[in-house]
Amino acid sequence: MTSALHLDQAGGSHVGYVRRRNEDAIYLGCSLIAVADGLGGHVAGDVASSTVIETLRQYDQEVDQQALATTLGKAVGAANDALRARITSEPELAGMGTTLVAMLINGTSAALANIGDSRAYRLRRSTGHTTQITEDHVYGQLVADAADVPNLPERLARFLDGRLDGRSPDITLLALTPGDRFLLCSDGLSSYVPEHLLHTALTDASTPRQAVDHLIAAALEHGGPDNITVAVLDVLAGANSD
Repeated sequence: MTSALHLDQAGGSHVGYVRRRNEDAIYLGCSLIAVADGLGGHVAGDVASSTVIETLRQYDQEVDQQALATTLGKAVGAANDALRARITSEPELAGMGTTLVAMLINGTSAALANIGDSRAYRLRRSTGHTTQITEDHVYGQLVADAADVPNLPERLARFLDGRLDGRSPDITLLALTPGDRFLLCSDGLSSYVPEHLLHTALTDASTPRQAVDHLIAAALEHGGPDNITVAVLDVLAGANSD
């Protein structure tokens, strides 16, 4: 019989030292956590990320474990539809887009969705290893023999922008284990803070709040050139007493 689990989580966002506005958005719910990163240089990245998060929060409810992946996929599809509807009603927003990483959780199971280069990591305390569990959707990662392809764009190959073609996320099923610590973040953290420092911050922090604070501070210490958004989730043994 599987022991009861409960979750402890925290999140935070910082505009950084260079950008004038924060185009990231974050949601921490009972069953759903998500980070969206509006695309810098595009029209209204902040509108795109907030539209996606507002749509996703409607799916923050208990879902049968067998339906986690399909429900999360439906949620991301609905978020993309919401972007398309917003652009249709406000044509000046055409061209906006956002990345997304999100987890939908029930008991010992979770579904993880990602599109773009916002990331998820897992610290598994039983092994002491921190592992990136998402793949960045950039051309260099997705094209075979990318190093040998001339003039390969560095930009994102997939993101949410309301269009119907090629906007589906990767969805991964995860088994949750007591002691697991998950990090969801925008690339304002992962692009500038080396992975060994991410691992140290996740390992040394006693609580998710402390981990979030340490990670944002690390990104700022590395120049804070982009918006920084971080969510940390601990999986703990035993039922929550709240």
